[in-house]
Amino acid sequence: MSITKRAGLLPAALALPILLGACGSLQPSDRLLGVLTPYRIEIVQGNVVTQEMAAAVQPGMSRAQVREVLGSPLLTSIFHENRWDYVFTIRRQGAQPQERRVTAFFDGERLAKLEAGELPGEREFVDSIDTRRNKAGGKPPSLELSEDQLRRLPAAARPETAPALPATPPRDYPPLETESR
Repeated sequence: MSITKRAGLLPAALALPILLGACGSLQPSDRLLGVLTPYRIEIVQGNVVTQEMAAAVQPGMSRAQVREVLGSPLLTSIFHENRWDYVFTIRRQGAQPQERRVTAFFDGERLAKLEAGELPGEREFVDSIDTRRNKAGGKPPSLELSEDQLRRLPAAARPETAPALPATPPRDYPPLETESR
C-alpha cells in the first residue's frame, strides 16, 4: 500500500475509537446528532406494591398470607429471618425511573409491622409508566359492554344434541376371560 493511501486511512482509524466511545457516554436524555435516541432496554426488578396491596396486609397475618398478597420477597436473609424486603425498580425509556422499598417485619410466623414509603395507587402507577404518545384522554378503556352493545350481540347458538350412544359398545370378538363356575 502506498504512503498516501496509508495517510488517508490514519484520520479514519483515529476517529473510529472516538466515535464509538461517544456512544457509550450518552445519557438517557442525550440524542445522537440531535435526532436519534439510542435504544435503552427496559429494566424491571422486584415486586410492584401499591397502596391497595399494602392496605390489605394487616399485623398478625401469617407469612403465607403476606406472600399471597404481596408476592415473594425480592430479598430474604438467613441473618435477618424475621424481615422480608420488597424492592421495586423500573427504568423505562420515556418515563421517570422509579424505586420503592417495602419491608415486612415478622414476630415468629406472624407479621409485626409493614414499613413503606409513599406508595402509588394502582391507577397512578399504571399512568406513571404508560409511555404511549396518544392516550385516549387519560381514561382507561371500559371493560364492560353497554346495554346497547349487549343487545347488538348475536344470539348464542344452541348446540344440537348428539344422538345418545349405546351404554356399552358392541363387541365383535370373544371376551378375554370366561366365567368358570
